[in-house]
Amino acid sequence: MNIDLIIENKIAIITINRPESLNALNRQTLQEISVALSEAEKNLSARVIVITGGGEKSFVAGADIKEFADYNTKEGTKMARDGQANVFDKIENLRKPVIAAINGFALGGGLELALACHIRYASENAKLGFPEAALGLIPGYGGTQRLPKIVGKGLANELIFSSKMISAQKAKEIGLVNEIFPLSELMDKTKELANTIAKNSPLAITEAIAAINASDTEQGFEKEINAFGMLFESEDKKEGVTAFLAKRKPNFN
Repeated sequence: MNIDLIIENKIAIITINRPESLNALNRQTLQEISVALSEAEKNLSARVIVITGGGEKSFVAGADIKEFADYNTKEGTKMARDGQANVFDKIENLRKPVIAAINGFALGGGLELALACHIRYASENAKLGFPEAALGLIPGYGGTQRLPKIVGKGLANELIFSSKMISAQKAKEIGLVNEIFPLSELMDKTKELANTIAKNSPLAITEAIAAINASDTEQGFEKEINAFGMLFESEDKKEGVTAFLAKRKPNFN
């Protein structure tokens, strides 16, 4: 097994654990991540999902180059299509929020994994980048699509064309990560955020994820309006408003 999944205090923590290869993504690891995501989504006690890397050096140092070195066009296309459908798009559209705790190198597919998450926290020693152009490739797990939406087209072009790595501090400056912390504090700070999110309405958060994901489509405003209206008849809305009026904290099931 290359993946560890634990659930504690309403938080599901998925740890990618291949320290000998800096947690690089091979087919087996991607399949295990997909299974872990499904388990965490179905588990009623888990409100928030955290993805991190094992050890203190790497979140995910990219895809496993040795595995695809001899691929042809058909195999490369299938690799990208399957990976996006089973892991990267799956994360982005999950019904529960996913936080990346980037504890070191996040390169290539590792950065794409972080980009697919809804929120990104990083350690101060993190290094982020897309080395694909130096290999004669481009990002294939959604990097060319998600990065421009987060940092803008110009910066996305620079990072992808140059293959250079940037520091956690630079990533914070350009909005690529939300916050940075000392490595020793990263998981505690990530869990702190996850616990704050977990106190809110899970149904409202699910609808917010879908509406935000539709924000760059023509249906975005309509998606928001319909979700907003639908929530008025939900038990979560009734509990939230009742608790507010009673000046107590809500208790969402």
